Amino acid sequence: MTKHIASLPATLDLMTAAARGYQLPPAPLQAIVDTARAPALSLSPRRDLAAMVQTPPLPAISVVAQPELKLAGMRINPRTYSSSQFSFGTDLCLLDIATQKEIPLAGLPDGLRIADLSWAPDQRHLAFSHIAHADEAGGAAGVELWLLDVAARAVRKLSAQPLSAVYGRGFWWLPDSQGLLLQLKPAGLGQAPLASGIPSGPSGQDSQPGAGARQLRTYPDLLKNEEDALLFAHYVTAQLARIDLAGGIRTLGAPDQFSGVAIAPGGRYFLTSSIVRPYSYMVPASSFGKRIEVRDMDGTVVHTVLERPLEEGLPPGNDAVSSGVRSVSWRVDAPATLVWVEAQDGGDPAVESAVRDIVYMRAAPFDGAPQVLARLGSRYAGIAWGRSDLALLTEHWYKTRALKQWRIAPDAPEREAELIYAGSSEDRYQDPGSPVMRSDAAGFPRLLIGPGSTILLDGAGASADGDRPFIDRFSLESKQKERLFQSAAPYFENVVAVLNDDGSRLLATRESPTERPNYFVRETGADGIPRWTALTRFPHPTPQLIGVQKEQIRYRRADGVDLTATLMLPPGYEAARDGPLPMLMWAYPQEFKSASAAGQTTGTPYGFNAVGYWGPAAFLAMGYAVLDNPSFPIVGHGEQEPNDSYLAQLVADAEAAVDEVVRRGVAERHRIAIGGHSYGAFMTANLLAHTRLFRAGIARSGAYNRTLTPFGFQMEERPFWSAPEVYQAMSPFNNADKIKDALLMIHGEQDSNSGTFPIQSERMFQAIKGLGGTARLVMLPNESHAYRARESIMHMLFETNGWLDKYVKNALP
Repeated sequence: MTKHIASLPATLDLMTAAARGYQLPPAPLQAIVDTARAPALSLSPRRDLAAMVQTPPLPAISVVAQPELKLAGMRINPRTYSSSQFSFGTDLCLLDIATQKEIPLAGLPDGLRIADLSWAPDQRHLAFSHIAHADEAGGAAGVELWLLDVAARAVRKLSAQPLSAVYGRGFWWLPDSQGLLLQLKPAGLGQAPLASGIPSGPSGQDSQPGAGARQLRTYPDLLKNEEDALLFAHYVTAQLARIDLAGGIRTLGAPDQFSGVAIAPGGRYFLTSSIVRPYSYMVPASSFGKRIEVRDMDGTVVHTVLERPLEEGLPPGNDAVSSGVRSVSWRVDAPATLVWVEAQDGGDPAVESAVRDIVYMRAAPFDGAPQVLARLGSRYAGIAWGRSDLALLTEHWYKTRALKQWRIAPDAPEREAELIYAGSSEDRYQDPGSPVMRSDAAGFPRLLIGPGSTILLDGAGASADGDRPFIDRFSLESKQKERLFQSAAPYFENVVAVLNDDGSRLLATRESPTERPNYFVRETGADGIPRWTALTRFPHPTPQLIGVQKEQIRYRRADGVDLTATLMLPPGYEAARDGPLPMLMWAYPQEFKSASAAGQTTGTPYGFNAVGYWGPAAFLAMGYAVLDNPSFPIVGHGEQEPNDSYLAQLVADAEAAVDEVVRRGVAERHRIAIGGHSYGAFMTANLLAHTRLFRAGIARSGAYNRTLTPFGFQMEERPFWSAPEVYQAMSPFNNADKIKDALLMIHGEQDSNSGTFPIQSERMFQAIKGLGGTARLVMLPNESHAYRARESIMHMLFETNGWLDKYVKNALP
């Protein structure tokens, strides 16, 4: 039964209903929850077919409540030896791009539950994992590997031995498309160790001097004792194997605690990442000791790349990284060349160093000295590989938001790198776009390079008028750009894939305020005129709300910072005739280093007026006006950190939003609620503590006492002991006595998000209740940071609707 606690008799109507268990909201909200969802598409390597996977309805609480292990920061399904997952593809077909026709498939298993899928590089097959339930005939639950023969239009189970999918999907195509590398549940693994319930002794932890300051974030689901450690080791142990297309399996080496696999482009080697002891009770498995090795295709270790010990925390700062070798991968344009990065400042951004990172590479047989590929003044952020003389390397420094992209020649690393772009990662208006990549014959992504070393750039096209996605052709030689495509009113068009080499044929989604996104092929002929061909015709998901009105509005904060929001109004509403409505605002603060970036427009006026259950738009169906995603920037200028003036800026953001909707006549000051999820919930509680702008707040899955996250939160880099006044001032828990308006808090009982432990909501409610305030706490069983079960979502809307009706809809001045 859902847990409910109320602080005042005024909430007894909600409490009485909730005592009967999960409740349903009014019918208009139920209809939004149960709306059919559009299928997902996976484009084939040759870009002439797509796998269409049906997205199922929300799972029942009986599914979400199935056994789940919480070990070392991971959530594991013990029945299937896979990571916990509650949404699966329930149908599969192919879509022919040329004819726009769906192709049915024979042989799909009953009760299909697709977890992952992957095309073979040659497109003749598609592999997918199916989560099988235990059946009455004795079939065991597990992750099964199935294979689609594209020419035959038929599927079959490829392996009788279940996959291990605790880490990753458990299967990877070989570059020649003739088989796959698998991560199997070992045949001789045996039963999971059973907890005795009797402790063998206390659990101990030590801290030694001289290690230097480390950021130890607050993580959930950590190991607690040796019994947990043994259970974790059992479930992450896997057996590597090769399987051919006929189903013949050959095991490779011995089982190990594998956490990652990467096949070399030439198909002769693969990388494995393994977890090693000792484990930790302080950090998740991602920080446990790690061993990275190169193996041949018989599974024999031929080279050890890295042996990293347990790493309990990093130096302070968002630019901190591990010392030593990190980011190990393969060079995509070579058969077997390792690439990795090593910090030159010990991974500590506080250490002055002209060179922060060095990127190295070493080719098979891995016995020569490593070559320096690049020396960077900030942190390595990835490489887009093209060919032997052309790749694009990106570096970034979060502290200043400085972003640089370099042209490098992988086969001539001594050649001086050429700067292609330098700017700010938060400046959306100047973003040139991301290079378009194309899978090569072995299935690896490479730059799509045209004549004269031209590449294609795919960008969001942010501007003061909203987002207008584009495709540019960019010459790396002349630095000239040619715009090949840009979204144009009255539609919002977003490129999914470039279908040919010159960018004249695109797969895109197209939508308008009254038309949901559908897939189209956009082709520009010799006459230069673009033609759109519909691939899908998904109907409007909520036709009862087709008349919803939406406007992208601009307004200004008192200090001159420009702000943006999406104003949504119910169908048929006219301000002059109907007057102001009760309003729900829904926001999420964001940190910036410049006021100009903070004031940039986000979103588009031409996007679909989607009404979903997760955000605030659902309450349009109940007669509320909605201000969705109003800008709540928190700006830090120069050496000042954004959070140094968090409260003043937060209040200014809220005042500007309230003033604007009142000025427009769509809302009135005494009938506005504020809400948010996670950091938005934190914002909500702070606004109720420091203003009387809102009659009620809706806070979901939030954190309210920042001393419980003492080594940083959100993008705050400083630990509590370096900025105690900031932590104290920003914590609404410290100001619970000032909360005079009604606060509804909803939280998943099993929140897996770092920092938003359920105790945050429990203690905040206890404080408000003890101080005589108006609050309600709803704890959703078996739910995590985001809620998954249909019953939970329905109950969330029931509670929210009841709270808004009680405290906002008919509120008096």
